Amino acid sequence: MVSVLAFLSVVAIGASILVSRMQKRKIVEIRLKDNIETKAGETVSHKRLGILEFLQKVGNVVSHGHPSTSLYEQLIRAGYLGTAAPAIYTGIKMLMFVIGLVGTAILVIPVETYFTTKVTLAFLGGTVFFFVPNVIVMMQLRKRHEEVRRHLPEAIDLLEICVSSGIGLDMAWNIVADEVQHVSPVLANAMALTNFEIHLGVGRAEAMRHMAVRTAVDELSSLAALLTQTERFGTSIADTLRVFATSMRDERSSTMEESAEKLAVKLLFPMILFIFPAVLITAVGPAAITIAEEMF
Repeated sequence: MVSVLAFLSVVAIGASILVSRMQKRKIVEIRLKDNIETKAGETVSHKRLGILEFLQKVGNVVSHGHPSTSLYEQLIRAGYLGTAAPAIYTGIKMLMFVIGLVGTAILVIPVETYFTTKVTLAFLGGTVFFFVPNVIVMMQLRKRHEEVRRHLPEAIDLLEICVSSGIGLDMAWNIVADEVQHVSPVLANAMALTNFEIHLGVGRAEAMRHMAVRTAVDELSSLAALLTQTERFGTSIADTLRVFATSMRDERSSTMEESAEKLAVKLLFPMILFIFPAVLITAVGPAAITIAEEMF
């Protein structure tokens, strides 16, 4: 019995030593793995920063360091708030032009045709790639605009509930920005940036107008004007917000009804081009074949 207990105790001690060594080794392996991943992430970030700096330099050379104001405003509305965004955008456009030019030239060179035709096709391919960033920015701008318009009535409702419960407008604005973050990050970030401007000393109406410019949503300009009039005449902010949210919902409903009415007209074109020929071939085809066989 003593020998068995001694054997079990030795086995238990040895197993505990082995397990502790394995745990230490595992901890070291995890740390090494995290360190390698961190270094890899830093390397990727450095490479990305290097590419962005290169594109920025190219954009500054092309635009002579002075990008247009309209381009800067368009990129802000699309969500690109950095001061270097116009230069990087211009650099990306030039890079896409070179890629399109070279790629089209590689495809066109083996073709047997005139040299001027090859050059024209190559420049045409480069031009098509040159305008790809424009399309992407416009799609991003439209997506952000629609998201803000879709979630703005709910945000105003939350703002009205907070104000009706006795919370100040600035504090209510912060609360609504935090709550909307889970539903619409674009609207929440725009509201947070507006609140930051207010804390820096900018007037609430002016900060909201800046928000309207950044998001390209005209309803925010109307909301800023309503809040300014409310503060000037001393009327109820909660009632103003409630009426404004209701009017926005009515306008959204009318817009959706208008889109639904236009849908029937828009469906005519795919029906005529794709569905009607297939139905005509299916219905008239066998008869046409039979008549052709009988006649010829």
